[in-house]
Amino acid sequence: MIDLKAFEVWFITGSQHLYGEETLKLVAEHSQQIAKGLDGAAGTPVRVVYKPVVKTPEEIYATLQDANTTANCIGIITWMHTFSPAKMWIRGLSILQKPMLHLHTQFNRDIPWSSIDMDFMNLNQSAHGDREFGFIVSRMRKNRKVVVGHWQDPEVLGQINAWARAAAGWHDWQGAKFARIGDNMRYVAVTEGDKVEAELKFGYSVNTYGVGDLVKVIDSISDDAINELLTEYEATYTMAADLQKGGAKHQSVYDAAKIELGLKKFLEEGGFKGFTDTFEDLHGMIQLPGIAAQRLMAAGYGFAGEGDWKTAALVRAFKVMGSGLKGGNAFMEDYTYHFDPNNQLVLGSHMLEIDASLANGKAALEVHPLGIGGKADPARLVFNVAGGAALNASIVDMGNRFRLLINEVEAVEPQNDLPNLPVARVLWKPYPDMKTGCAAWIYAGGAHHTAYSQNLTAEHLQDFADIAGLEFIRIGKETKLDQLRNELRWNDASYK
Repeated sequence: MIDLKAFEVWFITGSQHLYGEETLKLVAEHSQQIAKGLDGAAGTPVRVVYKPVVKTPEEIYATLQDANTTANCIGIITWMHTFSPAKMWIRGLSILQKPMLHLHTQFNRDIPWSSIDMDFMNLNQSAHGDREFGFIVSRMRKNRKVVVGHWQDPEVLGQINAWARAAAGWHDWQGAKFARIGDNMRYVAVTEGDKVEAELKFGYSVNTYGVGDLVKVIDSISDDAINELLTEYEATYTMAADLQKGGAKHQSVYDAAKIELGLKKFLEEGGFKGFTDTFEDLHGMIQLPGIAAQRLMAAGYGFAGEGDWKTAALVRAFKVMGSGLKGGNAFMEDYTYHFDPNNQLVLGSHMLEIDASLANGKAALEVHPLGIGGKADPARLVFNVAGGAALNASIVDMGNRFRLLINEVEAVEPQNDLPNLPVARVLWKPYPDMKTGCAAWIYAGGAHHTAYSQNLTAEHLQDFADIAGLEFIRIGKETKLDQLRNELRWNDASYK
């Protein structure tokens, strides 16, 4: 699991010297209590760290410069306890490179009706202090999330936590490396994209490595290491007797374990956070990585098939954002439809590589022919995915910008056996309904590959898109197709 508590969000309070030392002392005390409360609240995924109250342009600039250069600081929360003249913030905000949340709150929840006086009013000025700050942030066109309400309100805490998870996902992308083993699946459009623009915009790099580079590492794996992993397989998954040691199909499992260990070693030595492969480029490999990709995703790596580096990077971001939450995140593909008028469903799956962190129960390790790729029968984990709220997300390159598209869905328990479909699979109902959801996805140019999440919400993804500067399109319960098509037209006009 990725430890989000290694990351910090800095709590920065704005004021000024106008009000005197006694007021500033109270501002600092209140700010420390709020920061401590946020840090200790149930569900807070990262550390919330109090920073001394900033009262001058010099203090603001120095604090934000420190935030930029502190490696484990992933963002800042700002709050104006008193009035903080916003021109003081211009120079500091102009250099800020970390995500920002503006918390519009106040220390006290209620007005003390019987005792309120001008001293109280001078101290508790967030109602207009935050408006002054909000103006300059808007004037400077700085992305941020605005959260309004008392700092102990569970809804406010939930909004802050969603943003903190999004900030962690963004932080993880900075300097990340993704390996494209082989190239893109031939002639496929949506999995392509501008890798240079992606590195400029998102901070991660994608480079191609020949399959031979990987095969060399796979061939270096020892029998002892392979046998140790095979023992783990037998203890973890349901396996037929012919796949176990001494069985007729055991060699396929042995080869799969060797690929997993070699691929893991290749990724670790290269410092990669994710990878892609393609069944069209397997020269020197015995079988397409199936269980290897599934288990490496479960360990936190991003993955997508057929060279789809954008989805691999998104899966990795989902892994980070969802760390510690119930449910899983994985590579997915819309595969086929059930058009029964009374029960319309999408069957999501892929040839081999769906992460077993989604599994409803114990996965089975099986070996079957693949039918494409021209290689030996690959080992893979077969399972059904649990029902419940979920979403699919896709990043697509629209030529002049990247678009993050999501469709909220409701996964359903399998209603029939699938004895002849030996792959991981999930059934879902797209929101708002099958016809609208699928049409909206197609109008928006969404890919057939997605990152599938059981534990992230549209709020997490909206926050992530805002931090990353991504166009964000949401297909959910309230989506109307004519309104969405207008939104797409307006966005095209805006980005031109």
